[in-house]
Amino acid sequence: MENTNPQTEKYIRPSWDEYFMNIASQVASRATCDRGRSGCVIAKNKQILATGYVGSPIGLAHCDQIGHQLHSVTYEDGHVSQHCIRTTHAEQNAICQAAKLGIALDGATLYCKMTPCYVCAKMIINVGIKRVVCEKDYHAGDLSKEIFKQAGVELMIINPLIEQYDHQ
Repeated sequence: MENTNPQTEKYIRPSWDEYFMNIASQVASRATCDRGRSGCVIAKNKQILATGYVGSPIGLAHCDQIGHQLHSVTYEDGHVSQHCIRTTHAEQNAICQAAKLGIALDGATLYCKMTPCYVCAKMIINVGIKRVVCEKDYHAGDLSKEIFKQAGVELMIINPLIEQYDHQ
């Protein structure tokens, strides 16, 4: 019989990436858009600098209250995707929080639910974040991957599956 006594099993601490991804998942529980429920953590030197979750700007109605504000985006290759523009993305909110508090993000790592969108990717590059760790891939993330590569931002996607939205 195999010994499965919990007292004899060695506890394995999560890696720093796992630790911060777990916190990003908890941050996402505050999200107010049921399409993504995304959370973000920005860390440097094993310390959290800022967090953010997807939601409408302060004081404005949320998707969970009044519904989505969907817009169609047509890409150069002709494919079309739907995006909710009512919300501010988790990555944007984390960057805004850092700016509001006067926290520099240069050289930091950003942890998020999926490959950042193109707008978020440009913001990430401009604030000097050097590494992005995502739980999953994003269906419209190709441009982000391209500019991260060009800008020297390391991108790590833990699970290569495309994030599926609860509500399209």
